[in-house]
Amino acid sequence: MTQDDGDLDSLVRKRIRALRVAQGWSLEELANRAHLSQSTLSRIENGQRRLALDQLVTLARALGTSLDQLVETAADDIVTSPMIDAAHGLMRWTMKGEPGMSVVRQRMTEPPPDNPARMRAHPGREWLVVLSGTAILMLGHKRFRIEANQAAEFPTMLPHAIGAEGGPCEILGIFDRDAQRGHKADAPAQPV
Repeated sequence: MTQDDGDLDSLVRKRIRALRVAQGWSLEELANRAHLSQSTLSRIENGQRRLALDQLVTLARALGTSLDQLVETAADDIVTSPMIDAAHGLMRWTMKGEPGMSVVRQRMTEPPPDNPARMRAHPGREWLVVLSGTAILMLGHKRFRIEANQAAEFPTMLPHAIGAEGGPCEILGIFDRDAQRGHKADAPAQPV
């Protein structure tokens, strides 16, 4: 075994224990969920038992994660710079771990449109947090007031629009692949 293999082995064992503790589970509880004996799980966490692929798959499922996430190592390229769309006042970051997802930071100054015909619907889900100011989310026939440090998550098949209330607001939005495609198709419109 090389030094790198030993580092990965140790990292995976620490990650299993940390995920178990974060869930508030005892060794016995995780062992039951993973269909392992408590002593086997203890020896896995403490490095006294070899890590077997079938056990790692079972443990990943029981911990609510994937095998890839359980064994991934730190990447060298963890810092990224945004792509800037000055015409729409956007900064966009692509999420590497979830291909097709992106994060958008936007400063808004206009209220949402009064005309429901200007609201749009498209496949996907969006999540946003208001960084400063107050935003208004129009979602179907409902109006939601979202203040700084509050978040909203919604399916984008509901007609929606967002804007500022009482002055500028700044939001950070996360778009899944389908929602991102919907916004690219509506490029001239003000994205959520």
